[in-house]
Amino acid sequence: MSTSTTNDTTPGADGSIRERIRGLTPSLSPTGRRIADVVMRDPGRIVQLTVTDLAVESGTSLASVVRFCKDLDLGGFGDLKLRLAAETASVQDSPAPPPESPAGMLAEVLRSSADALNTAASTVDTNAFTAAIDILASARHILVVGVGTSAPLAQDCAYRLRSIGLLAEAPADVHVQHVSAAFLSSDTALLAISHTGQTRETLTAASAAREASAATIAVTSFHRSPLTELCDHALVAGSPETRHQIEARASRLVHSAVLDALHTAVAHQQPTVTGPAADLAARIVAEHRL
Repeated sequence: MSTSTTNDTTPGADGSIRERIRGLTPSLSPTGRRIADVVMRDPGRIVQLTVTDLAVESGTSLASVVRFCKDLDLGGFGDLKLRLAAETASVQDSPAPPPESPAGMLAEVLRSSADALNTAASTVDTNAFTAAIDILASARHILVVGVGTSAPLAQDCAYRLRSIGLLAEAPADVHVQHVSAAFLSSDTALLAISHTGQTRETLTAASAAREASAATIAVTSFHRSPLTELCDHALVAGSPETRHQIEARASRLVHSAVLDALHTAVAHQQPTVTGPAADLAARIVAEHRL
């Protein structure tokens, strides 16, 4: 089965080095994750450290740090420091309001959301995005799945696709998702949404859809996860690590934007079909307004 995922390349190779580290962290060895944790805790400070300092602080070895840099497709520790220095300079030059104040919290959340949206432009594989458009536009039936905080995104996505004339559904119950996925076929598609790519129910539906020979698309935040391994195409768009545990919230915003882009692109690809359907949906919705 051919794929357009980024599993065989370095994630975010053309984007932020911090985004690349964040995307690779779940697939790193325990040693690599310890190094990543130290780097992401305070990226600006790493510029002041030697390779030995980083090895000692992370409880690893010089060889482990070198291997970590190689996993990031970097020339070495010096290359890592240069990339981090370039990315953190602007942040250090413009201090944010204290996060303990309401104004600071608002500014931090909005800034993190904006950063996440900007980063998505460099992490989403355009080949995978194009393939996803073609699949959704031609699929006889589209099953959208997501649980927990991804469930509202799945519901909204299915509604938007249906509003342009596509037969899309997003069952709320996970058992119905699993059964529906098992009844898919080669001319249908499954669109799975999961921040971590590790949610058991979503993986179960994706696995069933794959066994049914349906095309499978993932919208997730990490390049290497069980979900990206299962799906034919992965649209990876997450958010960098932020304070106050708002990473998942920013990622939902990014995933929503990616899904909106899919909806827009699919509608643009088949205007003779989607145009009249969108007009009909708009007239129906207008009947519910005062």
